Amino acid sequence: MEVRSEGNQVRYYDKLHAPVIPRSRFRVWFIRVCSSIVLWTCLVQLVTVSELWHFNFFSGFTSRIYNTTQRPLQDDVRSAPLPPTLLPPRNYTSNGFLRVSCNGGLNQMRAAICDMVTVARLLNLTLVVPELDKKSFWADHSGFEEIFDVRHFIDSLRDEVRIVKRVPKKFSSKNGYSTLEMRPVSWSNEKYYLEQILPLFSKHKVVHFNKTDARLANNGLPIDLQKLRCRVNYQALKFTPQIENLGQKLVQILRERGPFVALHLRYEMDMLAFSGCTLGCTNEEAEDLKRMRYAFPSWREKEIVSEERRSQGLCPLTPEEAALVVQAFGFDRETHIYIAAGEIYGGERRLAQLRAAFPRIVKKEALLALDELQQFQNHSSQMAALDFMVSIASNTFIPTYDGNMAKLVEGHRSPPAGILVLKKPSCWTGKSLYSCLICIKTEPFHGISLQILCDRFMKREWDSQLIVGLL
Repeated sequence: MEVRSEGNQVRYYDKLHAPVIPRSRFRVWFIRVCSSIVLWTCLVQLVTVSELWHFNFFSGFTSRIYNTTQRPLQDDVRSAPLPPTLLPPRNYTSNGFLRVSCNGGLNQMRAAICDMVTVARLLNLTLVVPELDKKSFWADHSGFEEIFDVRHFIDSLRDEVRIVKRVPKKFSSKNGYSTLEMRPVSWSNEKYYLEQILPLFSKHKVVHFNKTDARLANNGLPIDLQKLRCRVNYQALKFTPQIENLGQKLVQILRERGPFVALHLRYEMDMLAFSGCTLGCTNEEAEDLKRMRYAFPSWREKEIVSEERRSQGLCPLTPEEAALVVQAFGFDRETHIYIAAGEIYGGERRLAQLRAAFPRIVKKEALLALDELQQFQNHSSQMAALDFMVSIASNTFIPTYDGNMAKLVEGHRSPPAGILVLKKPSCWTGKSLYSCLICIKTEPFHGISLQILCDRFMKREWDSQLIVGLL
């Protein structure tokens, strides 16, 4: 009851009863919440104590708790690889920053990157992530990070050379620093770089090599520098996950069909224009190739006689010659052949003889869906990366030109067995093989041994006195 006084009058009002939560239910709810908090706190303490002291009693009990609470998370990340253990960074005082612009196709640039890392290590420089060629015939605007795994590249070499993504802003022209643009002398040894290049960094903190092809000698270098070159090529230069995944899918598709040959048919427009080799081309095609050669100032030789080039063994095999060579090795019509190349000059007209001899010829465009290749279209270097992966994984690799691709793939595949390498395929001149044919370590292919393959090749009715087989 509530009492209010108004003058001498006293009025009584009945108190209204509002709906309330019964105290018993509230107490039960509150006790449950507090108990849960206390229980989970105790369990966390038990897990901590078990991990620190390894009590047998706790380990069995807490492991079940851990599996119950953490297993869904483990299942999600189980497929993810563990991060690699990083080597400690090399401690050195950098003499400056080295910028490099690689020129050429994918494999020429790859070889140049190996050289430039080695130069940076030799001169104690900080290397800026290399810039890739965007102005040459291929017109591929892909950056380094679109082809190679940048983080892996930097981390895997941190114990040898410091690599950064860009030159710090404090070394820009706005702050009074100038970048020296230059081309190193081709095939230079360590003495050239130590005596001619290193002093330049005392005046210019940033030096830009705007040409990097064949700027370091192949031989005569200290063994530690040669090892670093190999380490860059075989470990540090890893393709992006997108390229790796699609390349592995290509390999899987091909392997499901059985053993296969990767034929690097280097009969593409840029190769023919550069080399001046026009055998089998029409007069109109030969003129187009000549005009293209004159359109690129970096291609120094302009007037080239095709017949002279072929007599010197400087031309790639034509598709027709490639068909004869593959047949000579004893591969039958049922052999699966993957064409590791871009667009063949002359199209299907030039592939007719090869396809007639080996109907099971395929290219990546026929094995993958359009949407899978869409992101790689108009990016020749990324497409070349797919061919590179397939060539390394193939049962047999046969190049038709002794260029960068052939050399790099041969290096990746050696010394394990299962390799057939035509060391000097460009010496083929229609009916003869000048120079030599080298067959190195191989396993039987379709049950055919190395000796049988080479014997079959030697017995062909060509000018056998000009063919030398080396085992």
